[in-house]
Amino acid sequence: MNLETLVARLDALESRMAIDALISGYANAFDLPDAQLLGRLWHADSTLDLPGFGNGGSREEILAMAARNWQRMPHMHHWMANPLIRIDGDVATGTVAADCLMYDVEQGPVQLSGLYYDRFERREGEWRFASRRFELHFLTPLEHWKPIAGSESFTRS
Repeated sequence: MNLETLVARLDALESRMAIDALISGYANAFDLPDAQLLGRLWHADSTLDLPGFGNGGSREEILAMAARNWQRMPHMHHWMANPLIRIDGDVATGTVAADCLMYDVEQGPVQLSGLYYDRFERREGEWRFASRRFELHFLTPLEHWKPIAGSESFTRS
């Protein structure tokens, strides 16, 4: 294997690891909630479209939308799965399946599932989300669901 091939393979591995960290970081940032972590995942001009939950046309708008959603849904637990990522130089696209259990102050416990459509860009050596759009597959109220143990408790407002 020549040096050029080795460098390309190493770049592909490092890029994939950076993109996987963005996907995990997104779930953790919303679940914790952690605005600082969430802010580090996006370029300044990135977009996030969450139909039914809001959209943001910049990093600042994304953070404002997240703050509104954290008030509406103070407990979230995201699971991201089956990432299908295609990397082409400094641009990558992908899909990621998502399942989320959350407590909505108006609806109570709900579960949602869907698919994220992502675009990532590496700028100045840093991979970040350029855009993320969620396609909701289902939202299911969990009317009789109540945790019996754990560190979080859900109450209706």
